Amino acid sequence: MSYLFVALGGGLGAMLRFFVNQLVPFPFGTMSVNVVGSFLMGIAFILIGTKVGSKEVMFLMTGLLGGFTTFSAFSLDALKLWEAGKGGFAIGYVMLSVFLSIMALWAGIMLIRGGNA
Repeated sequence: MSYLFVALGGGLGAMLRFFVNQLVPFPFGTMSVNVVGSFLMGIAFILIGTKVGSKEVMFLMTGLLGGFTTFSAFSLDALKLWEAGKGGFAIGYVMLSVFLSIMALWAGIMLIRGGNA
């Protein structure tokens, strides 16, 4: 049943992300989704985040918001590190995550293009 809650939420989240990206010009659709998703993840974390494993968390946080934007989960991880007094680690985590993700994206593109930019 857990997988069903995640799948339903994820499908809805992905559809919402697609909808927003159709309405808002590139790259501001993605940025909007990331910011709104992070804001909603913050609200959800406070309201239901302590109910780990509950159907509400699986549907809304893991599924819907995870499908809408995984950036919200990344943002929550960074904030948890910061609030745990690991500010330097949180900053490093954010910088390294963004850098490595962009480099991995570039590497994937180069692999498929055969090294041609």
